[in-house]
Amino acid sequence: MPRHIVIDVRRIGDFGIGTYIRNLVQALARLDQENRYTLVTLPKGANELTGLGTNFHAAEYSRPDTDVIQNAAFPFFLRRLKPDLVHIPLNSVPYWLQRPYVVTIHDMSSLLFPARGDVRGAMHQERYRRGAARAERIIAVSHSTRRDIESFMHIPTDRIRTIYSAPDPSFALTPDTSQDQQILQRYSIQPPFILYAGTIRPQKNVPRLVEAFAVIRSELENHPLFGNLKLVIIGDELSRYPAVRRAVVATRVEPFVRFLGFVPMDTLKVFYRAASLFAFPSLHEGFGLAPLEAMACGTPVVASDIPALVEAVGDAAELVTPDNLFDVARGLRSVLLDENRRRELSQTGRARAQRFDWDDTARAVLDVYREITS
Repeated sequence: MPRHIVIDVRRIGDFGIGTYIRNLVQALARLDQENRYTLVTLPKGANELTGLGTNFHAAEYSRPDTDVIQNAAFPFFLRRLKPDLVHIPLNSVPYWLQRPYVVTIHDMSSLLFPARGDVRGAMHQERYRRGAARAERIIAVSHSTRRDIESFMHIPTDRIRTIYSAPDPSFALTPDTSQDQQILQRYSIQPPFILYAGTIRPQKNVPRLVEAFAVIRSELENHPLFGNLKLVIIGDELSRYPAVRRAVVATRVEPFVRFLGFVPMDTLKVFYRAASLFAFPSLHEGFGLAPLEAMACGTPVVASDIPALVEAVGDAAELVTPDNLFDVARGLRSVLLDENRRRELSQTGRARAQRFDWDDTARAVLDVYREITS
């Protein structure tokens, strides 16, 4: 019997979570012509939802999920849609959301690394815990995240399903090299450079990356290939985290570090492809989508040896201890200076990224839907 499934896709334009929403919905559309889907979108996101099939419909809702009133208003809006099941694709569950619902948890950073220590921050943590506790099923994007959910929120293991995400397939497409060059020129950046892409929250360990870059930059200033090495940081919220800027100033590498903020996905792909390596020395992750995106582009990856990232990248990346400045520098140096190692990581990285597939993700998500609605 067909079911009516409502998916909250208001974050479809976001960095990271938008990749999850967009590719999951597209894969569900390829695989499921039986169930009826309503995709709740902000007015500006409706153009992302074309060509999905006759069983997919959009319902516009004007408020973002950060709006305080959504705890009451959004559940009221959903009741009018009369769903059999609601899927919230990140743990931002309204307080009075009706059951049954599924929630996807991408990481535990908002509990382990709270951004605020005030009453509003405490309310967010309470809502986070309550949203997970009341969910019929929780989708964890890695076994590492699943273990965190069990440990920190004491959710019974039989209500959690590990379902991997995957890179956007477009990262593996053959590039237009002339267009790539034009985009790099537009940003006044030319290789060689090390790339970081992601948010700049404290757990991302970006100041340590800057310090490690400064170490190898001084060592390589007379190198024939890497004497003009740069660090390009693509990500948000720099003004909120002055520790990154302080690290740049303290290590005296201001002329060699570029902060680009968020960039469009097509531009991000260009920087992935042009980078000498992609560095991701994070202290905590739920999975490791950014390193897999770089791997899909054929870019060598240096990543933390934390469980979630190892689960994603396997042995296809140079692993480093993220809280050890000199080990991060060692990883960067060893990949940059060993052409055979760079070639090996490029090849094994592409193969590793291909192991993750959105159709496999969607099939597993459909199994979760059937568990609940059958």
